[in-house]
This record gives sequence, structure tokens and C-alpha cells, in this order.
Amino acid sequence: MNRDEQFEKLRETLNKESNWPLLYMFKFIIPAENRQIALVESKFSDEAVITEKQSFNGKYISITVKEVMLDADSIVEKYKEMDGIEGLMAF
Repeated sequence: MNRDEQFEKLRETLNKESNWPLLYMFKFIIPAENRQIALVESKFSDEAVITEKQSFNGKYISITVKEVMLDADSIVEKYKEMDGIEGLMAF
């Protein structure tokens, strides 16, 4: 399944199972580099609640972001914005 198909499946699932607006939780793992962390956090509004947790060996950071999203398209667009961040893994 290519990336566009994954996004379309996510959009369909969200539209079927969600009531809008929705407090959505994004989860990312990135290399523990300040630039990478700042890039991820800059993609979200000031109202977002962002928490970080360092991996045991300190090489990676887990970032959880909770933000109110207005619709499925806004969630998909947020994931697409993240595509360009090197080393980012989204869950």
C-alpha cells in the first residue's frame, strides 16, 4: 500500500468512527536532535499539548501531541506536513 492509499484509508476510518471536532493524539518517534524536535513541534498550534519521552539509550525521542482537529482532512494534512522531516516515524 503506497502512502496516498494509507492516507485515504486513514481519512475513511476517521470519517466513519469520529465525531468532529475531535481531540486527536499524534505519536512520533524521531532521532534525539534538537532541530528535529523543533521541526515537529513547530507544525502544531500553541494550544496543542506536547509531551516528550527519551528512549532508554537516549538516541530517540517519542513525541505525543494532543490537538483538537476539525475534520479528517486536517489530520491527514498534518501527517503530510510531517513527511519531509528526516528520520520521523509516525504511529
